[in-house]
Amino acid sequence: MRSRIALNLRSLRDANRYSQEDIAEKIGVTRQTIAKWENAESLPDILKCQELAALYGIPLELLINGTLDDISLEPANDRKYVFAIVTVGERGQIVIPKRAREVFQIGQGDKLLIVGNEKQGIGIVKVDGANSIVDAGKSGKKENNERH
Repeated sequence: MRSRIALNLRSLRDANRYSQEDIAEKIGVTRQTIAKWENAESLPDILKCQELAALYGIPLELLINGTLDDISLEPANDRKYVFAIVTVGERGQIVIPKRAREVFQIGQGDKLLIVGNEKQGIGIVKVDGANSIVDAGKSGKKENNERH
């Protein structure tokens, strides 16, 4: 089992073009820890396995016991991703993981729309015309105020 996890971790990291440093940063361990896991010198604990499975978008069982044939090394056709678990800062700020910024071509100054509902949670969408959405909302309020 130890060598299966090691092989899967290395293959998944390579397929997603992450460095050992990238993975270490995303799940809160050192690069040396990642190297030990990939070289079958030690095993990640169950919580780190869950984080790794979520990061790669695969079931935990496949990470632990799967073979390369079982694991899709490319994102699914519907292009769903799990990038990382982030921590909210004291003023509500979050850091969007580098891979997410690359995939969605998010750069400094880009506008992001925060959406959500109480059942499904929060989502972030890059919007090229964010100003038009905001302006439409303002003009709707302005029209309502002018009527009264």
